[in-house]
Amino acid sequence: MGQLVHTLPEGEQIDGVTLLAGEIYLLRRKGRDQVEVYDVITLRLQRRLTVPNTHQFTDMTSCEHNRCMYIGNLIANCVDRLDVQGAITRWAVNDEPWGLSVNAAHNVLVTCPWVRKIKEFSSHGDLLRELTLPDDVITPWHAIQTRSGQFIVCHGGVVDPVHRVCMISADGRHVVHSHSGQAGSDTDQYDAPVHVAVDDNEFVFVADPYNRRVTLLSPTLEYVREVVSRDQLKGQPRSLYLDTRQRLLYVAVSEREEGKWRRGHAAVFIV
Repeated sequence: MGQLVHTLPEGEQIDGVTLLAGEIYLLRRKGRDQVEVYDVITLRLQRRLTVPNTHQFTDMTSCEHNRCMYIGNLIANCVDRLDVQGAITRWAVNDEPWGLSVNAAHNVLVTCPWVRKIKEFSSHGDLLRELTLPDDVITPWHAIQTRSGQFIVCHGGVVDPVHRVCMISADGRHVVHSHSGQAGSDTDQYDAPVHVAVDDNEFVFVADPYNRRVTLLSPTLEYVREVVSRDQLKGQPRSLYLDTRQRLLYVAVSEREEGKWRRGHAAVFIV
């Protein structure tokens, strides 16, 4: 089981967490000052950044190579690119974006759940390719590309019949491995798995929000253990970032009251 070592301050709902250049970035759902920047050592707030003309965030990821972050904007169907100096550019996705990740080529992968696609963009928004996932991969939320070129995808909305994590072939056409199936709360089940992280040995961490836990899978997607339990989380895990050097897992946690997201914080675990 992972050990809780830090908790960052509570505030508005968190839609993403990432690290860049020795700082922690939290993405809050509010009108301005949405990005909070903390020192990774002291955990002190350094500054706040505003992403203008936003409606609803979905995810955030970062790229050390290009020294920037990418933020998904659901209503505007776009991605905002935010560099470490605070400069912002925007490009259209032309579908509703959800999960974001950066691959080994430093390109941005945008998962579009309603059309079952992964779109790959350059750092400045040039569409490089788009993959349509197999028919049984319904409502994909997030995808990460492994070094071998295959994709780890978590999928399944609340009303969907299948909730699982899949390894998809590099051409996007075939399911190579999968874990789980029907929604549920047993060890080998998920309830709308929404985000994944992959370590250097290609073990997979899965955020399982409605079961309020994070699960660890082997490189071939076999169950290993529960890394973070519901007893360790005050709310639902919505987004993950894994610091592979320090073996620290950052978990963006949000809480619901009366059917609405009210609060959020980030919890940090040694894994």
